[in-house]
Amino acid sequence: MHFTKIFLILGLTGSQLLAAQRNTDSLFIRRIYDEALAKGQCYANLRSLCKDVGARVTGSAEADMAVVWGRELLESYKFSNVYLQEIKVPHWERGTAEAGWMINSAGKMHKFNILALGGSEGTNGLLEGDVLQVQSIEDLELLDDRLVNGKIVFFNRPFDQKYINTFHAYGACGDQRWNGTSAASRKGAKGVIIRSLASSTDEHAHTGSMQYDEDIKVRIPGAAISTIDADLLTEWLKIEPVTVKMEMDCRWYPEKISYNVIAEEPGHEDDKIITFGGHLDSWDVGEGAHDDGAGIVHCIEALRILKALGYQPNHTLRCVLFMNEENGNFGGKTYAEICSEHQEEHLCAIESDRGGFLPVGFEILGNVDQVLKVKEIAGALRAFELYRFQEGYSGVDVRPLLDYYPEMLQLGLSINSQRYFDYHHCAADVFENVNKRELELGAAAMAAMIFLIDQNF
Repeated sequence: MHFTKIFLILGLTGSQLLAAQRNTDSLFIRRIYDEALAKGQCYANLRSLCKDVGARVTGSAEADMAVVWGRELLESYKFSNVYLQEIKVPHWERGTAEAGWMINSAGKMHKFNILALGGSEGTNGLLEGDVLQVQSIEDLELLDDRLVNGKIVFFNRPFDQKYINTFHAYGACGDQRWNGTSAASRKGAKGVIIRSLASSTDEHAHTGSMQYDEDIKVRIPGAAISTIDADLLTEWLKIEPVTVKMEMDCRWYPEKISYNVIAEEPGHEDDKIITFGGHLDSWDVGEGAHDDGAGIVHCIEALRILKALGYQPNHTLRCVLFMNEENGNFGGKTYAEICSEHQEEHLCAIESDRGGFLPVGFEILGNVDQVLKVKEIAGALRAFELYRFQEGYSGVDVRPLLDYYPEMLQLGLSINSQRYFDYHHCAADVFENVNKRELELGAAAMAAMIFLIDQNF
C-alpha cells in the first residue's frame, strides 16, 4: 500500500509537470501570434520581393537579385550567421511572348492563351499541325503511331473536382505536363499542348516543368493553354477537325552559378539542426507571390519573431532560402549533400511551399513514434485554429535530406488549398492576391511549430 501511494504521488507530480510545461508552451505561442499579427513584417517583405525583384526563374537576372535581396534582408535582422551556399543551376528562358491559334475546318480562328512548359524547346518559327486529343499518356500509347505522326497532341485531362484537397487533384493529372511531351515525341508528334493544371476555369495559362527523357531523339515543343481555351477546343473537336498554329521562342543556355541563402541562430544545448525554408526561385510569369514568395517570408518571419521574443533555441535553427526548386531542385539537392559532407546532425526539416493561404496544420513525414509525438505536442496549436496534423509530404526542397538522414522528421505547412491552383504558375500569382492576415498566420504557425520541435525533440 505504501509503495502504491508513492507511485500515485509520483504519477500525479509527473502529470502536473507535463500540464505546466504545456501551459508554458501555450503562453509562449500566444506571444508568437501577438508578434506576428501586431508587429508582423512578412507582408511588407513579400511586397518588396514581388515588386522590387519580380518573377525569379532560375538563371535570370531577377533570380540573381533575389539572392541579393534575401541576403540583405537576413543581415538586416542581425541573425547570428548569414551566408550564401553556392550551387550550379540550369538556365532556361522563355524569350519573346508565345502566340497560338486554333482554326476549324471552316476557317474560324481563335487566338488562345498559351505558355511554354518550363524546359521546352522552341518551335523554330510558326508550328502548325492537326490536333489529336487524348485524355492521358496511357490513351496515347494505345494509338497506332500513324495516327499520331505529324499531329499536335492535346492532353485534355482536367482536375478531378471531387477531391477536397486540390493538391491531390494536381498530382492526379501532373504526369501529362511532366512526361506528355516525351511520350508524344516517341510516337512521331510534332508538338504538345496540355490543359493547364488548374482547378478554375479562366483565361490564364499555367506553366511548370516538363522533361525530355534521355532516349528522345527529337525534342518537340510543349505548351499549356488556359482552361477556358481548353474547354473551347474540346467543343470544337466534337464537331470537326481543328488545326493549331503556335510559336514559342524559348531556349536553353549554359549552366550558371547561383546560391541558397541561409541564416542561423545557434543552439545553446547542441549543434543538432532544425532546417526550415521555402524556395526563392519562381516561374517567370506573375511575381511568384504564393509560389513561393509566401513560403520565403513565412520562414524569415518565423526566425525574426523567435529572435525578437528573446528565444534561446536548444538546437540550431537554420532558415534556408532554396534556389531552383521549380526546374531541377539543385538547391535542395546541394544543401543535403553539403550537410552530409559536413557530418551534421539533423533533427527536423520544415517547409512552407503551398502558398500564403490560411494555415490549417502540418503534414508529417516520419516514423510512427515521430508522427505520434508531433500529434501530441500539436495540441498546443489547436487554440490557434490549427487542426490538421496527419501523415503526408514535407516539401520538394527538404525532401533530399532524407537520402542522407532517413530517420529525421520532416513537416510541411498545410494550408486551405481551395484557391491555390487559381494562381499556381500563372500570371495571376501576384502580391495583390495574397491576404495579409492569412500570410501572417502562416508565419506564426511556422514559428510556433519550430518552437515546439525545438522544445520537444
